[in-house]
Amino acid sequence: MAEAIVSVPAAVKSGELIELKALIRHPMETGFRHTQNGERIPRNIITEFSCTYAGEPVFSAKLYPSVTANPLLTFFLRAATTAELVFRWRGDNGFDVTERALLRVG
Repeated sequence: MAEAIVSVPAAVKSGELIELKALIRHPMETGFRHTQNGERIPRNIITEFSCTYAGEPVFSAKLYPSVTANPLLTFFLRAATTAELVFRWRGDNGFDVTERALLRVG
């Protein structure tokens, strides 16, 4: 089971540059390991992350098997208006998690 955690400031000033953090707890598996019986363990990774602000894309990343389990992504955004941030992680086996947060700009 995955758990998404996002860090968004409670309130910011218009034009302020802010740091956003997004972490997902996910049991990553590279697909390169084998069981004790020699069977390959199927790949199970997060392959994409995106963030939108007021419906516009502000950050995205493609992720690969070398990414750590529970990846933490940090990026910056210039606040313009009070609007919703939508964080989305996608991956193997139909994995799709969305977390939303309201950014209050005053």
